[in-house]
Amino acid sequence: MLDVTRYPLDRLASRVGTPFYLYDGDALRGSVARFAEIVARPGLAGRYAMKANSCRKILDLVREAGLWIDAVSGNEVLRARRAGFPGGSEPAVILLTTDVFRDNAIATILDQAIMPNVGSPGMVGELREAGYRGPIAVRVNPGFGQGHVESCDTGGPSSKHGIWPDRLADVRKSAGEAALKVTILHAHVGTGPELQEFDTNIRKLVEFLKGLLPDFPDTAAVNLGGGIPHPYHPGDSYYDLDSLRSLLDDAARILSGAAGRAIRVEVEPGRCLVAGGAILVARVSDVKETRANARGPGHTFVMTDAGFCDLLRPALYGSYHHIEVRGPRANGPEEPCIVAGPLCESGDIFTRGDRELVEPRLMPRPHPGDLIVIQDTGAYGSAMRSNYLSMGRAAEIWWEGGRAALISRRETLDDIVAVECDAPL
Repeated sequence: MLDVTRYPLDRLASRVGTPFYLYDGDALRGSVARFAEIVARPGLAGRYAMKANSCRKILDLVREAGLWIDAVSGNEVLRARRAGFPGGSEPAVILLTTDVFRDNAIATILDQAIMPNVGSPGMVGELREAGYRGPIAVRVNPGFGQGHVESCDTGGPSSKHGIWPDRLADVRKSAGEAALKVTILHAHVGTGPELQEFDTNIRKLVEFLKGLLPDFPDTAAVNLGGGIPHPYHPGDSYYDLDSLRSLLDDAARILSGAAGRAIRVEVEPGRCLVAGGAILVARVSDVKETRANARGPGHTFVMTDAGFCDLLRPALYGSYHHIEVRGPRANGPEEPCIVAGPLCESGDIFTRGDRELVEPRLMPRPHPGDLIVIQDTGAYGSAMRSNYLSMGRAAEIWWEGGRAALISRRETLDDIVAVECDAPL
């Protein structure tokens, strides 16, 4: 986790207000470089799943490291293009992976020469009708998959993602009729809470895809998705990237052997590259208590100015984020506290489990005015922010080489209402 004593948080808070995100550029640069070194070898490619965090500074860092992009919307493609990633399909540096073509997705594919990764059978017909005649990728649902909670499962009968194997023959037929060559096979099975589950799942996925390759003679690459775990709890172990190195080498050997030709192996992490490189800083407004009664025990609530409009993961998934108190009470005695936000929702709680609404956490009892720091917010933190209750999205600060820069200002009401109109149709 980031050492928050390295940053002048009080000074930064006085400049931009709270809550705000702080990204450690040095830490992010090191994380991306370690992964880039693994995949910068013949027969391999690494993509950054930009849905984890699409801020321009991170996209620039990823591009400079030589990584490619996995996008999931037309606008994500356009953000990647603005950050300097090339279009085209030889190679497909940007891959657009989606189960539904929404908004400008098809127009972006056509205008920017982007390879689509189709996750539903009917999308082939949509591409044909739109006049697309380039190569495509096909996302397969292998029938198994995991996530850190059930709502994150990425494969199996309950997952919306990808095409079930018994529909692949139909997809091959419709793609052939539309003159669309399937040049990439894609699947994503993720990982559960145990560190080595990623390796187990990828080996199982390689065996599954090995059996599909003979039916796809134009396939030049296999994308194994992402899901590399990140340690959110203090004391958790990091995933050993040397394990990934041997995993990818084995996959390239097995898949190329099955196809009888060289198969490029791709992997597309997002969370593990950026999660640990950011913190969310909020200010305590009050500390209050409830008392025990017939409905349950009483609790101490630490009320802060950050809510699930700023960091959604705990409310959405019950995700754990380590929380630190900054200020004169940072080293005080610990007591069970619940950290809550300002929104008019009972679920606006940062200290909760995946099955419980509230889950008290031991921490020094802060006082109003103290800062708290929520760790490991670089992935799906700012990316999932919202304007719920007309809240302006929090500012973002980039810290690198001992210097701070504002990279996204706090939104104002004018920003929020700028799209409102009353135009005849």
